[in-house]
Amino acid sequence: MSELVISVSWQGRRGAAARSLTVSLIDDYGYGHTRSYIKIEEGHQCVFIYNGTELFRGIIMKQTYSNKKIMSITAYDNGIYLSNNKDTFKYTNITASEVFKDCCKRFDLPYTEAADTQYRISELTKSGTTAWDAIADALSQTYAANGIRYYVMSDKGNLKLIRRRENIVQWVIEKGQNLISYSYSNSIENIKTRIKIISKEGGVVSQKINTDIEKKIGVFQDIGKPDEDAEEAKSIELVANLLKEKGSPNKTFTVEAVGITEVFSGVGVFIIIKEIGMSKIFYVEEDVHSFSDNKHNMKLKLGFAEDIKELG
Repeated sequence: MSELVISVSWQGRRGAAARSLTVSLIDDYGYGHTRSYIKIEEGHQCVFIYNGTELFRGIIMKQTYSNKKIMSITAYDNGIYLSNNKDTFKYTNITASEVFKDCCKRFDLPYTEAADTQYRISELTKSGTTAWDAIADALSQTYAANGIRYYVMSDKGNLKLIRRRENIVQWVIEKGQNLISYSYSNSIENIKTRIKIISKEGGVVSQKINTDIEKKIGVFQDIGKPDEDAEEAKSIELVANLLKEKGSPNKTFTVEAVGITEVFSGVGVFIIIKEIGMSKIFYVEEDVHSFSDNKHNMKLKLGFAEDIKELG
């Protein structure tokens, strides 16, 4: 369909099961070309190749026509089957790797790689939910236990479960080189300096306070509810995790740069912006790659890579 393509948008985000591809196509007869005759009911597949490298393969699931004689199509890679298939999942003493493999087998999804997540989850029950929910829950519990993040991706029609830190792509985005624009904000509007776990009777089950921050900005408190069956140690762990999650400034960082096809959600980039003292690795949380008029640009939403101390 290359001769019909006007523009392409290739995108994904952390936490989503699938990446998507949206293409604007000429929808009219003309010299040297015909119409695409795409029908979503036929299960047509879409493969996107850029500079000789396959970037995307998936099923076309949406098409839109307009009086401008342009048709837009949207395709999703086979991660979409994880989020579009529901079942009841009940596991005991299982790893996230094994949950991933079981979900793939249930719905006949090919996979070529499944990193050993090691941590064993004592019990995981998901009733009437999607395969992606089961996998995401298992990965979330694994991260809470060992601080290691994993992500699912699709490569040439095959799913993969990959450890994120082992797949840092150390590309550099630098002002004056390939950076087009950036926006960085740092906010304490929603920060919490102390967390209390309150019982049904109104008593304090556990509490944790960040005294260092409170000395500087004052008290900002939040409360949580304990698990009815949780032991005291679990409540202490819960309040510690809540304070860790809510006790830091909310930082958002977005950049637009010259496109690099190897940079997408889940990998890392090294950002250098000397005027704001920025020189470190970030994880890509969301990415949108745009291809049009022989140009390739990308917009990235970045997250701080706290588990990486240095580039190398």
